[in-house]
Amino acid sequence: LQTLRGVDLIVAVTFATEVGDVSRFESPRQLMGYRGLVPGERSTGETVRRGAITKAGNGRVRHMLVESAWTYRHPPKVGARKLYRLEQAPPKVREIAWKAQSRLTARYRMLTGRGKRTTVVCTAIARELTGFMWAVAREAQAIRL
Repeated sequence: LQTLRGVDLIVAVTFATEVGDVSRFESPRQLMGYRGLVPGERSTGETVRRGAITKAGNGRVRHMLVESAWTYRHPPKVGARKLYRLEQAPPKVREIAWKAQSRLTARYRMLTGRGKRTTVVCTAIARELTGFMWAVAREAQAIRL
């Protein structure tokens, strides 16, 4: 998990202990819903209203993910500390980490360019970051087995 930008020891350990075994989630969407990072919906008939995030699950983990998302406002690059972590990681995990960094920085720029508030943008980035964390954790479990 620490190969991802914005995810260091505290965030990785908190995520791992709160989520537990990621194989119980069939898709990243299920994990995002479990973390409370999906928009709420109120619908009647043909009318669909989407609102703020549902805030289900542990608020501490959600807060840590949103704080981690702030690092994606900077252009994609690999620093010295992350380079060491990436060198230790399997190639598939490295690929996921770079894809996450490229996609999330571009998404941050796109959403802020549309005029979205930065707090809303970081919540959206945290949601996608959760999906990438799911992918890295699943890959790590597959390697261990």
